[in-house]
Amino acid sequence: KKMEQRQEAAGGVGVVHGDTSTTITLNNVNTHRPSTSPGTSSGEVNTTTPVSPLAPGDLSLTSVPMRAVKRNEDCVLFCGPDTHDLALAVLQEDRRRGDSMGGQFIRFGHISWQTFEDGFPNVFINNVDSIRGVNVIFMVSLLNQQTLLAKLSVLFSLPRYLVKSLLLVLPYYPTGTMERVDTEGQIATAHTLARILSLIPPTQSGPAKILIYDIHALANRFYFLDGVLPLLVSAVPEFVKKLKESYANEDIAIAFPDEGAGKRFARYFLPEGWGLITCTKVRGEADTRYVTVKEGKATGKHVFIIDDLTKTGGTLIECQLALLRAGAKDVSAFITHAVFPQESWKKFTQPKSTPRFRKIYITDTCPESARTLASLPPFELLSLAPSLYDNIQKYTHRSPAIAAL
Repeated sequence: KKMEQRQEAAGGVGVVHGDTSTTITLNNVNTHRPSTSPGTSSGEVNTTTPVSPLAPGDLSLTSVPMRAVKRNEDCVLFCGPDTHDLALAVLQEDRRRGDSMGGQFIRFGHISWQTFEDGFPNVFINNVDSIRGVNVIFMVSLLNQQTLLAKLSVLFSLPRYLVKSLLLVLPYYPTGTMERVDTEGQIATAHTLARILSLIPPTQSGPAKILIYDIHALANRFYFLDGVLPLLVSAVPEFVKKLKESYANEDIAIAFPDEGAGKRFARYFLPEGWGLITCTKVRGEADTRYVTVKEGKATGKHVFIIDDLTKTGGTLIECQLALLRAGAKDVSAFITHAVFPQESWKKFTQPKSTPRFRKIYITDTCPESARTLASLPPFELLSLAPSLYDNIQKYTHRSPAIAAL
């Protein structure tokens, strides 16, 4: 206790466990830690030191006041090497809202992501003793298949260090679009990934929880076994806030690219009284298909297309053309998961024959796309950090329901 008081008086943050003291100083998120992990040879390339250095103007956590870990109260947040920016945004949210919520409660943990000479992962959780009996959050993206084994290895190891609870934040479920078999021989990889994640060992307080944003098909929840608890949430409420803040003086309408999206997301917009439009694909001449407006009025309105993900962007463009033919004044879009493989986003920044979108709002569930498109018109990044912070509180110790249990 005296050591903690001395460290607090000196401006540092002490985390004391037994005879080991670690001082964490957040200044552009540089932490005092071993530069290599046990078993790392001198000839290896350390891919994480420093961890995602911040460029000028990026999110900074300079002088963030953080408290020593209080067991059963605070949370330790770990992240993969590609979700570092989103994790920092959540920590910044904790700093901004912590005082009004009874103090900050998220502590940043560090994992050393390295590889051996043969390319296989060499991963090390620093100061692992500090997470025993503590609520742990692991924020990770599974889009990069080269680091998939390393991330799964950490995920399966955390409960074995006797953490109190484990919340896996998986913003984008990458195999969600392959959730069914239409022809014999197809493989439903959504089922495969769900079975793998279902094998996460239990924690002291029970099964691990998996937080997923706008999973492509809600039926995916039934692929998870009883060993984990999937928590399916949506990013659309954050976009509703944006619409109310930025477009209060415009005549807007909400469009869905198909009936499935309308049934799923319309409930978020109904209370606001905005007009709803449903598009659909119809068969034309010579067995061709094109998108048309099935229900709703677009005439003279600024129409926002709502969808859970986009890859090539073909559906967005077809919907945009259909809405313009129906008399829309402007067309914008909101996409939760901007996957855009092989830089398919370029068709929106360098349009040739199609009209330009006024705005395309995306979130940071796909880290690489988010970094590339954040400041590239017509794209605009709508961070999920506030929503993530709310959900972390909801599904960890600060939730009244969980506290009662």
